[in-house]
Amino acid sequence: MKTIGLIGGMSWESTATYYRYINEAVRDHLGGLASADVILNSLDFSNVVALQTADRWDEAGVLLGTAGAGLARAGADCVLICTNTMHLVADKVARMSGVPLIDIIDETAAALKADGRSRPLLLATRYTMEQGFYTRRMAAHGIDVLIPEADDRARVHGIIFNELCQGIIQDQSRSLLHEIIAASAERGADSVILGCTEIQLLIDAGELALPGYDSTAIHAAAAVRFALSGGKDEACRAAAERV
Repeated sequence: MKTIGLIGGMSWESTATYYRYINEAVRDHLGGLASADVILNSLDFSNVVALQTADRWDEAGVLLGTAGAGLARAGADCVLICTNTMHLVADKVARMSGVPLIDIIDETAAALKADGRSRPLLLATRYTMEQGFYTRRMAAHGIDVLIPEADDRARVHGIIFNELCQGIIQDQSRSLLHEIIAASAERGADSVILGCTEIQLLIDAGELALPGYDSTAIHAAAAVRFALSGGKDEACRAAAERV
């Protein structure tokens, strides 16, 4: 089994979900007491948020790239950035890490394309919805991403940072997201991307008005496929084919 490197802590609420998803999948596919070989560097999210707020993305890229390089030195065979927003600096992190970076946007695009979806609504932080890096990457896969209206973007961003990243789950916020999703169908959306790794803490991708795609689960599954592929152990190879 290959070793998975996680750049986490952004927030730790969703990083904990990554750890659970990855280990549950490995146990399901290998059985018994099997668990994933994982190295985690959990960053102080307050430092990352300060760089985001100040629009200091180059510095944020160096911070995460340094974390990725450290994971590689520690033995990680791949790196995951355990957040959608910080994929804005994914290219720098990949270069500095020197090992394969499993990209959450590419993996989510692949899941959408496999199901014939081409016009998803994106629910995410305002950085992910407004900076353009996400929609451009999706467009390269032939996917036309919709984002909520400005007021709704602000509300979703607030739910993420003021509630979910702090472990707060509120029914009124869940209702608001469901309303935004329902309205998006009238704009031509054919699916929904839970494009912030914390949103799955609030709403279930399988219980939405449109087909939902949980980027956290998709990303974690891709990591497991990588970890179980290409090894000498026949059980790992067979398991990777089933993930």
